[in-house]
Amino acid sequence: MAIYLDDTQRKTLARLATSWAWRTQWPTWLLIVVIYGGWFGVALHVRMLGLPLTAFLLAILSTWYMSLQHELLHGHPTRSPFINALLGFAPLAVWFPYRIYRDSHLRHHDDPHLTHPEQDPESYFVSEREWQRAGSSIRALLAFRNTFIGRLLVGPAFSIAATAADALNKIRQGDLRDVPAWFAHFVALGMLAAWLQQVCAIPVWVFIIGVGYGALSLGSIRSFHEHRAASEHAHRTVINEAAWGWRMLFLNNNYHLVHHDLPHVPWFALKGVYQTSRQQYIERSGDFLVEGYSEWIRQYMFAVVAHPAHSGTAAGVDFLPATGDDFAGQSRGKLRAAGWFGDVTKTHVPTITER
Repeated sequence: MAIYLDDTQRKTLARLATSWAWRTQWPTWLLIVVIYGGWFGVALHVRMLGLPLTAFLLAILSTWYMSLQHELLHGHPTRSPFINALLGFAPLAVWFPYRIYRDSHLRHHDDPHLTHPEQDPESYFVSEREWQRAGSSIRALLAFRNTFIGRLLVGPAFSIAATAADALNKIRQGDLRDVPAWFAHFVALGMLAAWLQQVCAIPVWVFIIGVGYGALSLGSIRSFHEHRAASEHAHRTVINEAAWGWRMLFLNNNYHLVHHDLPHVPWFALKGVYQTSRQQYIERSGDFLVEGYSEWIRQYMFAVVAHPAHSGTAAGVDFLPATGDDFAGQSRGKLRAAGWFGDVTKTHVPTITER
């Protein structure tokens, strides 16, 4: 459901929807051609580029492809879920079937339950119960995941493990609805991996780890702290005024609050919508404004951005994150005990009104 700032914005967007770009979705069609053409073009020129550069470029293109898949599941460039699914079916990013990602992400758009670990499939929090049951090693790992470097290194592994566990649990419970999607994905993945190995001389392990895991790591830059725990729904979602290159890679999804409010707005219009009402969106977010991804790197490269345990149990319940100094000290000790770092920078855990 769309959330408009006011009736003026509603009318403006209705007028934009009649424009040539919105009606034809030509920027998205062009993007599809560029991403697919670039991906296979790079793969076919591995001998000229060399394997390391090829893997790096394919990881970037696969990250871009995941951004495209996100656009597809929100109804662009066509109104047909079937056609959009065909456009996003190819396993260029390796790990997740398009349909599984689509269903999971649409559940994530239930804004009243954003960040709740038992209801938001994209939450990087765990429940209080899980936190209390976890041993020191698991707590250290969860804390490490909530650092910027940890999100890039182990964040994808958490996502892969959680998705696999969910798929296996459904099968054990007799729910086989996702099996066709997984089967089709693995068949396509096997065919693509074989083609890369035999035609392009790109080893399977480079494709799976270097390209697939690398793409998930790059994607984790955008999602690192795009949602926080807060009592107000709108205060949970970030506005990141990222540089042009990042905006293009993530298809303007850095204006994340705008996207959550208006998921029907195509990627190429998000920046304009935000800039037209910038101050209103900043206020609506509770000043959850970030001035580019470098801000996260500077502040949270080795510091924990938020306590891993989610303190709220339902929509409307107050969230009570631990104080920054207390949790930073605990996390620093646990990470040091785990042998990962000699020290971890102290962090100030954001509260409802802080960013």
